[in-house]
Amino acid sequence: MSKELVILAVDDDLINLKLLKSMLMKNQDVKEVIEAKNGSDAIGQIKSRDDIDLVLLDIIMPVMNGLEMLKVVRSDDNIKQMPIIVLTTDETKKTEALELGANGFLMKPIRNNDLVEKINSLII
Repeated sequence: MSKELVILAVDDDLINLKLLKSMLMKNQDVKEVIEAKNGSDAIGQIKSRDDIDLVLLDIIMPVMNGLEMLKVVRSDDNIKQMPIIVLTTDETKKTEALELGANGFLMKPIRNNDLVEKINSLII
């Protein structure tokens, strides 16, 4: 990673959010990890801040799930270029997530090396 990143982590499971934040903050290139508990909250964060570099997005969430969020983000000209990596335990959702515009996909549980590699591939 070449700059200090601001990453939005979206997951309704607080334990998963804390684990992601812990993994990300160990990397010296991550300046801040913002948390959102569903897709609707995440879209609000993306629209209200101009410093978010990347989104890590769970699929299965209440209110607005990750696939619904992908549709909204990719249809909004102001935010459609936002890099989004989908994180899930359901591999059957991989094709759909990529077709909806996800830039990458990682299976949970996430390994730190895989996460850093995927982020680097999108940001550099």
